[in-house]
Amino acid sequence: MEEITLISIDLAKNIFRINCVDKKGKRVMNKNLHRDSLLRFLATAPQCTVAMEACTSSHYWGRAVASLGHTVKLIHPHYVTPYRLGDKNDANDAAAICAAALRPDMRFVRLRSQRQSDIQSLHRVRSGLVQERTATINRVRALLAENGIVIKQGPSAVFTLLPGILDDESNGLSTLMRRILRSQHAHLLHLREQIKEFAGTLKTLIIEDDDCKRLMEIPGIGPLTATMLASEIGNGSSFSRGRSFAAYIGLVPRQHSSGGKNLLLGISKRGNRHLRTLLVHCARTALRTIVLGKKTPFGGAIERWVLQVMERRGKHKAIVALAAKLARVACSMLSRGTSFQNAASAC
Repeated sequence: MEEITLISIDLAKNIFRINCVDKKGKRVMNKNLHRDSLLRFLATAPQCTVAMEACTSSHYWGRAVASLGHTVKLIHPHYVTPYRLGDKNDANDAAAICAAALRPDMRFVRLRSQRQSDIQSLHRVRSGLVQERTATINRVRALLAENGIVIKQGPSAVFTLLPGILDDESNGLSTLMRRILRSQHAHLLHLREQIKEFAGTLKTLIIEDDDCKRLMEIPGIGPLTATMLASEIGNGSSFSRGRSFAAYIGLVPRQHSSGGKNLLLGISKRGNRHLRTLLVHCARTALRTIVLGKKTPFGGAIERWVLQVMERRGKHKAIVALAAKLARVACSMLSRGTSFQNAASAC
């Protein structure tokens, strides 16, 4: 046990595979451990680096392992696959994680704290509720259309018109169909209340978090995006500069370059898709304000730049470019502890 310097773990539900190597990279141990035995084994192991894939439960296990004094490194599965030799199995996966962790230029995923994980869980649940509400509304509109009743699209139209349709005895709806639609209406009301409850929780988080308050100084960014940015960036120590964070969430172009010829493609779309979507929506709102000329939210330089991009490349690419700029500004604000105006001038 004294010569172990790196332990890689292939996470699973119950049976984990560990691969241990010494300082020369020679394998010392490769065996299975039950989930109940994993922390006991690591508690008796010398303090070393523990590497895992960034997957389901990895942040929980990372925090538990870090509490034992080990250095935890999470690796995106996309970067582990090239190092796997032979067929896919637990032993080869654990060895591949070990080989990837030994690379000096490997990129690692930042370990989230419990609070950051809770905030992201809140976002995931709220997003799921919104999707379920949209699906239920589409189902209700389809059922009404099957009975010759067509209503406008959008949640407000359904919430406003559906009670009147259910109470109208002259529209030809059968008793069974009314019962079905009433149950769907009750389900929609329950979903709306849950979404409102999560919105209230987010507002409470904003009040309690100074970082979120400062992030909301950025034009276009509201409570949803501010809390998500704060949970993803943290104190910004994981990113050397703002552009690194923009690349981390997939808002920079992909490259296909060779022989000194640089070819830039569409954005990479890596990282947190939900956060990337929120930033694009924020950029769309900010750009609309700039184009309409109602006010100058960015203070001149960024506005001139984004208008030039829109003139050269079109509105949609300008929106994505502005979303990347917002990500860079947000990362600069949290890493340097500066205001929006100082971070915007630096980016």
